Amino acid sequence: MDVGQPTVDHLRIFLAVADQGSFGRAATSLGRAVSVVSYAITTLEAQLGVALFDRAGSRRPQLTDAGRALLADARAVADDVDGLVARARGIGQGLETEVSLAVDVMVPTTIIAAVLREFQAAYPIVDLRLQIEGLGAVIALLLEGRASLAISGPDIGQHGGLERKVVGDVELVPVAAPAHPLARMGAIPPGAARQHLQLVLTDRSPLTEGRDFSVMSARTWRLADLGAKHALLLEGLGWGNMPRHAVAADLAAGRLVALNLPESPPVKYRLNALWRKDCPPGPGTAWVLAAFERRLGR
Repeated sequence: MDVGQPTVDHLRIFLAVADQGSFGRAATSLGRAVSVVSYAITTLEAQLGVALFDRAGSRRPQLTDAGRALLADARAVADDVDGLVARARGIGQGLETEVSLAVDVMVPTTIIAAVLREFQAAYPIVDLRLQIEGLGAVIALLLEGRASLAISGPDIGQHGGLERKVVGDVELVPVAAPAHPLARMGAIPPGAARQHLQLVLTDRSPLTEGRDFSVMSARTWRLADLGAKHALLLEGLGWGNMPRHAVAADLAAGRLVALNLPESPPVKYRLNALWRKDCPPGPGTAWVLAAFERRLGR
């Protein structure tokens, strides 16, 4: 006789009996009659071709070896169905299936991690795509449709198709290794920084082609990676501006020195949230925007 395939309802009853330890308590937790629970387990055992519980005598039902082996699989199937239903309901209510986020490399990674941890708890069924870039490359991802929200640095030009909101700032400080000539000067005279190699973060996109940001020296090394710039600064190969949070430990330990440049004191690197006018933030994206705004202090 064809006994059919297991249903999700049968699997949920199997899990309830295993978790509650008895047919009676499982029936109570599910709001079902004990006879319904017993029949479901018997049917499921026939469909799977194995005994799931040892019900001999008057003892509480005990999982058989087969029952223990299949328990995790049954729980995974039930969880997958729950996720499917939740995702479908979210889509029906306007919730995005994915949030694509582009973040400026100057944003503290601790803040990014905190926002994403909270996002995962608030929207466990929404996928997230994170890309970290510098300068114009952040906005390029937005303009190309590869990101739905950008947390970007200072204005790099007018883009009529974008909405913009200031969400905070990061302090940039000029630094060099202790052995660097600028670091050894008691008082740095005006123009001295222009005589030494400056390490500069460059753009991976063409949006800022021909434009320089906080470049003072006639000699520069252009680096597309903030981590590489940090490493070269520690090696004493030049001086450059860095986000204070990224070099705080180095300044405290004396591995780097903050330079009191007459022409370039520490500055605030303003951060903006941007999104396309033709693709306004959905619930998940709006939540991420508000979380960054809260964490960055605006």
